[in-house]
Amino acid sequence: MTARAAPADQPPVPPPAAAPGRRSLGPTIAAFDRSVDSALERLRGQRVADTVFVAASRLGDFSIVWHLFNVSRGLTSERCANQVPALAAALGVESLFVNQGLKRIFRRPRPTTEGDPRYPVRRPLTSAFPSGHASAAAFTATVITAWDGRRSAPLWWTIAATVAASRAFVRIHHPSDVVAGMAVGTAFGVGAVATMRRLGIR
Repeated sequence: MTARAAPADQPPVPPPAAAPGRRSLGPTIAAFDRSVDSALERLRGQRVADTVFVAASRLGDFSIVWHLFNVSRGLTSERCANQVPALAAALGVESLFVNQGLKRIFRRPRPTTEGDPRYPVRRPLTSAFPSGHASAAAFTATVITAWDGRRSAPLWWTIAATVAASRAFVRIHHPSDVVAGMAVGTAFGVGAVATMRRLGIR
């Protein structure tokens, strides 16, 4: 793509920045992404959906929502007090593994550099696959459900699914990035729970 011509007294307008990454994942996954994006487009523009998903996407930045829940659990339950630093540390390791490990391997371009223009959200600096928001969401839901019991699962997994889906909704991630992120986060969460149990953190 070439830069648009500008008047002689103005500097040339640069071409749009390319989304980080270089690799695609093939036509089958591309077709899946188009299908899911078409379904999401039916929700875009609806006030409730816009409000919920944009808020979820923003709260998922840097795992803010999960750190808030983590600290809240520690403040409201003496039983959870020793879990707070463990989960905070584990989230940091999980984020490092996904954002500085897997993303550097796959280097998949995002669907857009800044998301859907209807929804102002933070512009990520990393490549797309897998979704860090989705992996952190599934990771935290897996760990806290293991600690709080199966009855808590609907709460934590509903929040996790909302945060994860929000990234495809605002077009910062492909839907397949979100699915992969949820799978990675769940697997990493299962491993973290087993490790923490060996250390006496339950």
